[in-house]
Amino acid sequence: MFAGFLKDQRHVNGVNIAYRIGGSGPGLLLLHGHPQTHVIWHKVAEQLAEHFTVIAADLRGYGDSGKPLANDQHTSYSKREMAKDAVELMKSLGFERFSVLAHDRGARVAHRLGLDHPAAVQRMVLLDIAPTLSMYAQTHEAFARAYWHWFFLILPAPLPETLIEADPESYLRSVMGSRSAGLKPFTPEAFSEYLRCLQLPGSASGICEDYRASASIDLEHDRADIEADRHLNLPLLVLWGAKGTVGRCFEPLKEWQQVATDVRGKALPVGHYIAEEAPELLLAEALAFLR
Repeated sequence: MFAGFLKDQRHVNGVNIAYRIGGSGPGLLLLHGHPQTHVIWHKVAEQLAEHFTVIAADLRGYGDSGKPLANDQHTSYSKREMAKDAVELMKSLGFERFSVLAHDRGARVAHRLGLDHPAAVQRMVLLDIAPTLSMYAQTHEAFARAYWHWFFLILPAPLPETLIEADPESYLRSVMGSRSAGLKPFTPEAFSEYLRCLQLPGSASGICEDYRASASIDLEHDRADIEADRHLNLPLLVLWGAKGTVGRCFEPLKEWQQVATDVRGKALPVGHYIAEEAPELLLAEALAFLR
């Protein structure tokens, strides 16, 4: 995986952020989702590196990145802080301005990144999410059953952390294998890396705090943007899986049109894990838009 890429860490925004970098040309930041790491991009990174300098980073709390201690307000895992991580990482690597390709939790970080640091982002591709606030506001039984982890992980510590740490592999298989494609999209090498990282000290806490922030401080920030009439003002492409929960339970394009001024998108004939289920389809859509 990641032939020709260098693996490294940078201390930015008070935390160590692990990343891989490869290729040449304009900067392209890749951000992953839960319960994974930057390894989700292993089927597309080398092809993207033919056109961009690709930086695939682990979010704080995930992978080999730092895992700050939690606080009562969950601010240390707010998407605002994660977005600062991303901006400072890219600046440290020489990119004041760059594009973003992000999935799941990483796409929520990217949404905040585009709002808080609009001058830094050229173009953005978001995979299989609707805006966090709209998803919570429209929660119904079908969504709650499919995305049970949204409501499990935000329970007060240490219950979710304790249960994850008791059997990390069962947690991974349950969350990732319950989607439409099962575990088929994940190579043994990638799955082993996800499991290694979930077993690291602090990972369970970091994951839970990410979700607790999304159900509290992040919603406050999102509501403030709506009240101030702040929108994403950049070219935005949203892609979602036709077989996934987001596509079944929400209208992703309509929801993004409420918060972005220049947005297009479509469903792809896959489930949630687009980069691993259909790398060729993703590359075709992403490259046509990003280039």
